[in-house]
Amino acid sequence: MSKLLALLLCLATPAWAMPTVQETTFLAAKVEKGDLPPITERLPDVPLVVDLEAKGRSYGTQGGTLRTLGTRSKDVRLMSAYGYARLVGYTSDYTLQPDILRDVEVVENRRFTLHLRPGHRWSDGAPFTSEDFRYWWENVAQDPDITPSGPPDFMYVEDELGTVDFPDAYTVVFEWSAANPNFLPQLAQASPPFIYRPAHYLKQFHQQFTSPDALQAAISKARVKSWAALHNKRDNMSKFDNPEQPTLQPWVNVSESGTSRQLFVRNPYYHRIDARGVQLPYIDRVEMTITTGGLIAAKANAGETDLQARGLDFPDISILKKGEADGGNYRTLLWENGAASQIAIYPNLNFADPVWREVMRDVRFRRALSHGVDRHMINRALYFGLAKAGGMTALSQSPLYDPENQSAYAEYSPTIANALLDEMGLTERTQAGIRKLPDGRAMEFVVETAGERQEVENALAILTDTWRELGIKLVMRPLDRDILRNRVYAGLSMASVWFGWDNGLPTPQTSPMYLAPTNQEFFAWPMWGQYYQSKGELGEEPQGAAPRRLLALADRWNRADDDVTRADLWREMLRIHAQQVYAIGLLSEAPQPVVVSKRLRNVPQQGVWAYEPGAHFGVHRIDEFYFGEPSEQVVQ
Repeated sequence: MSKLLALLLCLATPAWAMPTVQETTFLAAKVEKGDLPPITERLPDVPLVVDLEAKGRSYGTQGGTLRTLGTRSKDVRLMSAYGYARLVGYTSDYTLQPDILRDVEVVENRRFTLHLRPGHRWSDGAPFTSEDFRYWWENVAQDPDITPSGPPDFMYVEDELGTVDFPDAYTVVFEWSAANPNFLPQLAQASPPFIYRPAHYLKQFHQQFTSPDALQAAISKARVKSWAALHNKRDNMSKFDNPEQPTLQPWVNVSESGTSRQLFVRNPYYHRIDARGVQLPYIDRVEMTITTGGLIAAKANAGETDLQARGLDFPDISILKKGEADGGNYRTLLWENGAASQIAIYPNLNFADPVWREVMRDVRFRRALSHGVDRHMINRALYFGLAKAGGMTALSQSPLYDPENQSAYAEYSPTIANALLDEMGLTERTQAGIRKLPDGRAMEFVVETAGERQEVENALAILTDTWRELGIKLVMRPLDRDILRNRVYAGLSMASVWFGWDNGLPTPQTSPMYLAPTNQEFFAWPMWGQYYQSKGELGEEPQGAAPRRLLALADRWNRADDDVTRADLWREMLRIHAQQVYAIGLLSEAPQPVVVSKRLRNVPQQGVWAYEPGAHFGVHRIDEFYFGEPSEQVVQ
């Protein structure tokens, strides 16, 4: 089709014959008592009908309580990811389809017409309409008290703010003068920009819609300083920790905050049904118990969870398999891991120490560190040789995979590494054989960890020996996860260890923005990311030709209108990362253990455990899972 012609892409919900809907067993008593409308009045006029047989799944039985474990109180937010109700969402093969939306019309990747489902309601029964989008746009995104930084980045294309129109109650139009190809994929993220809000609920906390006296009383009761702080505290679409805030997710939070046991109950107004007319989710309740991370495997082995991957790592497989063989009432599935690297070390190019900073910004230093990693030894010792040794890049399942990127500077060679360090002029050593920095200090390379994964500490222990051959003393410093992040963002961390990119399975259609210094989440350049995110008000301007080239390539991808060009841009960005070694990847593709109760059905035998894309269990549609014997499930 000619580029001069308007491209109309319609992402439409499959048109199924509408089945006769059945009342939800769990809610029947409330309907009988008149406390809840019947199912015919709770569903949208056109619900999303799921043909499970076409997906190779079985139709389920409603009921039961799904038990899962979290490692931190903040893990409550995972229910928003696992539930994965999105305006548009990924299918299991990572294609986009409407979900909450009835359909989407896309013209030239710059005009997006969102069609809502008439009759769709929030979990409290209030109508879900274009007014909820209007409230987000006019009263949240553009309110300087609530959002001082202004509208989010994705609303800008080439520094031009997009427009949002509301033709009627069930239509919303987002439009830009240039293409914004990442708009729909962002809506499908594990942590999406929620471009709608329950206006009927949040207006009571907004000064434009509430009397000053009522607002002041609410501010005092909540013990916050302003109405905006109150509004932001009550508006937790992603955190999912405010039981009073209505939701469109399959389960509603009904727990008090701060408790170790969080309970989620089915949403009476959920928009999805199966082809028999049974409302999803099949499972009535989800119970998340917060426990110490180190106990997750033992509790899974003891049968205290029905669905678990959070807090489990490759080293847990042996104990889980043994428990399964010894009569445990669960299966241990081995899914693929979608992170670009199981373990990656990030030298902080924005580290506050100017001497160390200049050393780390020299690509020869980063290459030397990579050559000083005995990946095969780590693979054998920690993963029984089942992982793939190499640097951080797109995984082999990605169409953008290039084995040369994975092998770049990944050969274990102390000879090459020492030659690179000598070439940098770092030839002086202490009496103990440790190289000296240009200012005479011993090269003690401090790597900070979240202290949550034993294999990370084991890998660093091996690295301590191999880097010692280079004259570098590795010092490991375990920290709390939040403290680690804050230190990295502030430039106080010399280096950190984490997973690789969340999305190790990119396609040409995937936005490559996370490969450029566009946000602080990439631990190698947090302040360069802050500079981009704040439009130059915070952080530091990126230094060096390669980071600037990455920004230019990401910008070109945003303007490209064909997949061939996008793929070429992706490949150049991946080559730059491989050559620059911004993150020292150790291994990738180690199997991820997933513990599944033997009573739980429709859980795929093979899957991908990835936060992006896919929202962990979300892309596999946890609302379609069910218990073979739900009556046996007991709420603890």
